[in-house]
Amino acid sequence: MGERGWRGRLGPAVGIAPGARVDKFEIFFDLVFVFSFFNIARATAANIGGRQLLHAVLVLAVLWWCWVVHTVVATRVRIGEGFVPVLMVAGMAALFSFALALPQAFQDPHRGDAGPIVVAVSYVAIRAVHLVLFLHLVRNDPVERRQLLRYAPELTLSTVLLLVAALLPTHLPDAGTAQMVRDTLWVSVVLLQYGTGLLAKTWGWEVTSAEHWTERYDLILIIALGESVISVGLGSNLIGQPPTWPGVTAAVLGIVFTAALWWAHYDVIGPAARIALHASEGRSRVLMARDAYAYLYLPMIAGILLFGLGAEGIVHDIAEPGVPAAEPARGPDVPLLFGGVICYLAGNMLFQLRTLRTLSWLRLGTLGVLAVCIPLAMPLPGLAALILLAVICVGMVSAEVVLMADARHALRATVFEERTTHEANEAAFRARWHENPPESTP
Repeated sequence: MGERGWRGRLGPAVGIAPGARVDKFEIFFDLVFVFSFFNIARATAANIGGRQLLHAVLVLAVLWWCWVVHTVVATRVRIGEGFVPVLMVAGMAALFSFALALPQAFQDPHRGDAGPIVVAVSYVAIRAVHLVLFLHLVRNDPVERRQLLRYAPELTLSTVLLLVAALLPTHLPDAGTAQMVRDTLWVSVVLLQYGTGLLAKTWGWEVTSAEHWTERYDLILIIALGESVISVGLGSNLIGQPPTWPGVTAAVLGIVFTAALWWAHYDVIGPAARIALHASEGRSRVLMARDAYAYLYLPMIAGILLFGLGAEGIVHDIAEPGVPAAEPARGPDVPLLFGGVICYLAGNMLFQLRTLRTLSWLRLGTLGVLAVCIPLAMPLPGLAALILLAVICVGMVSAEVVLMADARHALRATVFEERTTHEANEAAFRARWHENPPESTP
């Protein structure tokens, strides 16, 4: 039926313009990632240990690679236009199934759970949706079709490895060997995916709209920060019991240091990096987009999930009725709390170095202070540990406001000028509607 079929009735795929912004369907698509981050955190919080944290990092890395592939597709075509949303809904369903099964992805292989199979099959479906859309985009360009074939080994091997990780361990008699084989296969998938991304460089893709790319990643980082807020709320347990002053105080401190970490990226570094990506062109833009956003956002998001887990455990103990306020935090909560913030700030510093070619000595010193404070905070009451972390984070951003005052004002002046010019052009374009109103359609 060609273009007169269902694709023709829904409308064609629409390309990305140089000044494009994120559309509403892309934000709708991100709702699945809200649940994905939430489910990873919940599955890890149920039984925190070294192996469980490794599993959380592995599933997060594979999930993030799906996100990266999705954003690469979105650099070529509007996700919410024409027939594309139909394919994306199928991808959302597969991704939702993937997230639902994540807690069972590393269960005892001999239990016979369907989780590992659902994870593998859902992953195949997600990648298939992206592949079908890519094939449609390059159908008339033999050069781009050849470029796309270069990614075939990663797609094929990662799919096969995940299927083998789901099926093979169930046939191994020794449970320890089965778990080791499964973990090794997952590690191989992650190494294959991110190794291919490094080798690929600029194979067959470009960043047409720097605005769209940076906004897309900034929104997903906010979603991850939202997961940390949810973790603090779950830890406080203020819904299931009368609030206590220690519980409320701990929850407020959780919001305070999370807001400080938001400020650490979105006050200067994020906006300046957006301008840097706009200023770059061609191959250098693609490499910056890959290194700074596709790769270095991952440790920031991993850090958010880690400190969210630590904050949840500490706040839960503080809010628990009958628990003495002077009792130290339990288990790995303090290392997770401080270590997660270290991971987030380290990732953000590398992001700054890659995009702006600068390094903040204040932040480097803050990382050292946080590392030193881990053993110091472990014997402290949980509330004191949260206060210590909040003081360090708020102190860092407060010092930056003072020390970077001139740079902040210059950046804001540039952004204001850019927005004013952009809005003036929009207003001039829309003023023509008063003279020639657009025809209304039913």
